[in-house]
Amino acid sequence: MGILQNKIDFVAFVSATMANPNGDPLNGNSPRTDYNGLGEMSDVCIKRKLRNRMQDLGQAVFVQSADRCDDGCGSLSDRASAVLGKAKEFKDSEDYAQKACETWLDVRSFGQVFAFKDTKGMSIGVRGPVSVHQGVSVSPVQIEDMQITKSVNGESNDKGRSSDTMGMKHFVRFGLYKIKGSINVQLAEKTGFTEKDADILKECLRTLFVNDASSARPEGSMEVVRLYWFHHNCKDGQYSSAKVHRSVQAELIASDAIPACAEDYKITLEPLAGLEPEILNGI
Repeated sequence: MGILQNKIDFVAFVSATMANPNGDPLNGNSPRTDYNGLGEMSDVCIKRKLRNRMQDLGQAVFVQSADRCDDGCGSLSDRASAVLGKAKEFKDSEDYAQKACETWLDVRSFGQVFAFKDTKGMSIGVRGPVSVHQGVSVSPVQIEDMQITKSVNGESNDKGRSSDTMGMKHFVRFGLYKIKGSINVQLAEKTGFTEKDADILKECLRTLFVNDASSARPEGSMEVVRLYWFHHNCKDGQYSSAKVHRSVQAELIASDAIPACAEDYKITLEPLAGLEPEILNGI
């Protein structure tokens, strides 16, 4: 498969049940919400999960989390130096960027800024073709707080002391989040993003929460409900991304009900002449 030739837009609906989709570190790690009470997932959070899935699928990733490091490099600078060598070995910054794009899928997808000591004191930027919006819940979410305590003393000299309050857990009782994104052909041509890469990204989105379980997101608490994949027939797209994203909507079946599951919503697709999406369910 060659370089991506036609624009792609996508919309995914994901559900959170008794889980913390994306904690806010400035708010005690409580689930993110806006002023209207709608739940939020940052684009950084979503891209982190996509990178993890890329690794799971055997793809080379530049921005690896510490617990998923697969090459022994302790920092981005170390990884860049170990794989690419010194910037002075390249004829110019574009040559360096091209090599980085050829090496790592996340770089040629999302882009990256290389601003390390071995880049001659300059920043080498790569603009990626894949843009991801922050996820926003369809309805306001109900956040619950749970006080937790430790059941064992942390130090031996604490013997005889009762359990002490350890902290709080915060979670969303239920939320249906809409995630939107696009793939730009002009930028894909610059980074070398291919049709195969697009297929990998689609699979990463469909299986977004595989191997993502944690105390904040127990296995089965996060689920991809549905993925809409729009493959246009031209570089610039038959419709604007905004119009494509608006064509997929979800609304409560009973407007006065408190949603408890994805089945409480009706997801509708407004037909766009000449543009039929591929519709996939999560696993």
